Amino acid sequence: MKLTRKTVTAVAAVASVGLVGLSLAAPATAATRSTVVIVSSNAMTSLNSGTPDTNLTINGDIAYLSGSGFIYYDNSPKLVRNTAFGTFKVTKNTPTDVRITYTVNKGRLWSDGTPITAVDLLMSHVLSSSEWSKAAGLGDPLSEDGGAFNSLGYGGIYDENIVGNPTLSADKMSLTLRYKKFLPDWEVLGPGPSPVHALQLMSEGKTKLQSVANNVAAKNRWLTAYNAKATKRFKAIAKIWNTDYNITNIGPDTNKLLLVSNGGFMVQSAVATQSTTLVRNPRYNSGPKFTGNVKKVVFRYIGDGTAAAQALKNREIDIYQGQPTAEAVAQLKAIRTAKVIGGTNSCYEHVDLTIGALEGSTYDGLWQGYSTRSKELRTAFLLAFPRQEIISKLIKPINSKAVVLDSVFTLPGAPGYAEIAAGSGIKKYTTGTQADRTAQALALVKKYFPNTSAANPTVDVRLLWGSPTNQRRSAQSQIIKAAVAKAGFNITNNAAGDAGWGGKLGSETYDVAFFAWCPTSLSQTGTNANFESTGSNNYQGYNNPAMDTILKKFEGSLTLSQLKANYVAAEKLLVEDAATLGIFQHPQATAHNALLKNVKPAPLSPNLVWNFWQWAY
Repeated sequence: MKLTRKTVTAVAAVASVGLVGLSLAAPATAATRSTVVIVSSNAMTSLNSGTPDTNLTINGDIAYLSGSGFIYYDNSPKLVRNTAFGTFKVTKNTPTDVRITYTVNKGRLWSDGTPITAVDLLMSHVLSSSEWSKAAGLGDPLSEDGGAFNSLGYGGIYDENIVGNPTLSADKMSLTLRYKKFLPDWEVLGPGPSPVHALQLMSEGKTKLQSVANNVAAKNRWLTAYNAKATKRFKAIAKIWNTDYNITNIGPDTNKLLLVSNGGFMVQSAVATQSTTLVRNPRYNSGPKFTGNVKKVVFRYIGDGTAAAQALKNREIDIYQGQPTAEAVAQLKAIRTAKVIGGTNSCYEHVDLTIGALEGSTYDGLWQGYSTRSKELRTAFLLAFPRQEIISKLIKPINSKAVVLDSVFTLPGAPGYAEIAAGSGIKKYTTGTQADRTAQALALVKKYFPNTSAANPTVDVRLLWGSPTNQRRSAQSQIIKAAVAKAGFNITNNAAGDAGWGGKLGSETYDVAFFAWCPTSLSQTGTNANFESTGSNNYQGYNNPAMDTILKKFEGSLTLSQLKANYVAAEKLLVEDAATLGIFQHPQATAHNALLKNVKPAPLSPNLVWNFWQWAY
């Protein structure tokens, strides 16, 4: 399942990895082996990665392996059109009327044998159009009460610019979208396929796979309900979409309608917090042809990373990728039978301060709002935040070239990065030594809490930082606690990592969160969702009309000079509001069985599995 908007949002990166207690079959030779075992950084939480609570990298990786659409990114990174699935083109382009037509190739099949048509693309509109939701009696997704579907698709570029409903061709193999203007990111805004017949059947109470004829009839019933904007039917479908895919144990009794897919692999089984197994989809014809011999992919989820190198050495696992320590990287490099790929990827760690209430929350914490007091207390926390210490102790041992990240809109080495950092006012958080900045921070805090001190920090701050098993994040939290204490802040829960942390982003129970965004595209509007007042990735309740105005400009055609100027303006607002800070770009450490060929980690997510069809022993 691919959401219209999912390709331009970022996903939260998750915990570090390990292998203690891992029990696998004895390694096979390259001539006979056809299974790839991947040590992943967190357990699958859902087969649907399109809700705010399930928008995690592991869920996205599994969705990518089991679903194919019109585009993907390679490791350049370059946008690649997946012509095996279909084609798309601009069919009209005027200042007020832009139309894009998407055509599915005939003969494409779902894993249950059902033909894929453009009808299957319409679910993207349901999940991304607020107007359709309201017209269907499902509620306004952007209101406080929300709509029936808990989708990340609402409130984005597509939602703001789509005109009316998509139109189907007479043979139902093409779908045409109309936008109110030309959008520079139009290629990544297109629809993706969803097995609407399976959703229809489940909403009718079916729990088993059906015949192709029954599936085609179910798809026609879904289309009738879609055209009629049938409220009752789509409320039932919304309940299934929101909750039924959130399964972590998959076995013989699982409703196989939940597993219908069109990707190279299909989910076969899963054991909660332990593993997820995918096998080749025998009806796969929606993406690049397999050139490798891998027939099964297994994700393993274990918390302690100390045994990773030994397991890879024993060839009990095939690929290790996560947030490793320097010691782990050294061990990996010492394995003669493994290949280690370093560098950086596009994931970047950042710290967000909760500012306002989100949907269903009532945040009135330490630095709520935009008063002078709130801004100065947030500024104090960010002044004391030990970015360089974190990098020096945890990241430089892995990547000696690592630097403090001074932008949350672009990364070091990208065109204009240095100019953006120079003009944004970020030097407030880089000038002088950390001791100097911490002294400034303590002075600000004492304006409002005169009795606090470095020796007796009394200003409580609740920190959300990730899974208890994530050793690097745990180490970060300890460094942060010690550093901000010198400015009078007391982190109250630094040792209390939470395995379900992703679902708590935006919760009023936390004042600060640090985690990573992993971009899935190079779109010009890719960061809009993080800072728009209604952005689907805006977990801190940030709401600045001036920011919304700037971000709106990214929807139009901009020269590099104009783009940089708008980035500077946006970053200035974030600095003035003391809303967020970048910390570091993630170092990349992928180690794999040297017998396994064509493992080519990409900068964008899905970083590791983007070219699964090429993997070969």
